Amino acid sequence: MHLQQSWEIEFRNADGVWDLGVLAECQIEKSTKNLADTAVIILPETDMNRVLRVQDAIGRGDEVLISLGYDGKMQTEFAGYVREITTNDGSLQIECEDGLFLFRNGIPNKEMKPATVKQIAQYVIDQIDSSFTLVCDYDLPYDKFTIYQATGYDVLAKIQEETGADVFFDMQKKELHIHPAYTWKSGEADYSMQHNVETSSLKYVSATDRKVEVTVESVGLDGKTISKTVGHAGGEKITKKVGRMSAAAISVIAENEYKSKMKPGYEGTFDTWLIPYAEPSFTIGIYDEDYPDKDGRYYAESVSTTFSDAGGKRTITPGIKLSL
Repeated sequence: MHLQQSWEIEFRNADGVWDLGVLAECQIEKSTKNLADTAVIILPETDMNRVLRVQDAIGRGDEVLISLGYDGKMQTEFAGYVREITTNDGSLQIECEDGLFLFRNGIPNKEMKPATVKQIAQYVIDQIDSSFTLVCDYDLPYDKFTIYQATGYDVLAKIQEETGADVFFDMQKKELHIHPAYTWKSGEADYSMQHNVETSSLKYVSATDRKVEVTVESVGLDGKTISKTVGHAGGEKITKKVGRMSAAAISVIAENEYKSKMKPGYEGTFDTWLIPYAEPSFTIGIYDEDYPDKDGRYYAESVSTTFSDAGGKRTITPGIKLSL
C-alpha cells in the first residue's frame, strides 16, 4: 500500500493568512519535560531560480499552524508562533515555538507568602495573556515564592525544576498544564515491533536492576534545612534543591521522583511513521511477538517528528511503564 504525503503550513498575522507553497523539511520537537514544543520549517533559499522573499510575508510573532499526514488526511502537528527566520547553508529556516513564546516577556516583581503552584502559575498567566486557561492538579504549597526581574518563562521553569512537574501548553485549547510527572493522559496509540515500528534502540530494564536514591532539600523560613531521602544507597543519587516548602511538600516531590525512576520498562527510542498519531502524554502500547513478557503500555515522554521528500517519521521516547 502506497500513501501520498500531504502537508499544509499556514501563517497568520494582521495582514491576513499566508499558506506556504514550498517545503524542503519540517522538524517538530515535543516533550512534557521541555516546557516548549518547537518546530523548524526548512525552505530552499531559491525556488525556480527565484529567491524566496519569506520575510516580506511573515515575521517574528506571527501565528503558525503545521498539519501533516497522508492522502489529504492531515493532523495538526504544531501550533505556535514564529520566533526567528535565519539563513543557513543555502536554506531558509523558520524557527517556531508554542505558547511559551508569549511567556518569555517580563512580569512585575511579587513576593507571595504563602503561595501554591496554582496561584503562582495563575499570576503569570494574568500578567502575560489572560485568555490562557490553567489546568493544574499538582498544587504544592510554597512557604514563600519571590518573583524578581523575571519572565513568565523563568517562573514556569523554576516550578518545573523544583517540583518535578510536567509543564506544557495545549495550543489547540489554549491551556497551560501543570501535572505530577507522567499523570496527564491525552490519547492512545499502539505499536508492534513486527508491524509498525521501523527501527528501535529500546532496551528493557527490570526494577531489580535499578538502584536510585533521591534527596530533596529545602530551607525553611527559620533558615533551617529540611530534607527527605527515599530509595536505596549504592546506585544513582539524585539531589534536588527546591524553594521554601513544607516538609510534607518535599516528601511528595521525593516520592514522585523515586517512583518515576523505579518502574521497570524500556529505555531508548523507536521510529515509526506518521500514523498512528502520537504526542507526549499519550499512552502507547509497545508489543513484541518475540518477547511478549516485555509487552506493556507506556507514557510517551517525547516525540520528534520529521517530514521531507524522504518521508515522514516519528521518534518516540517512552517514559515509565503504566500497565501490562
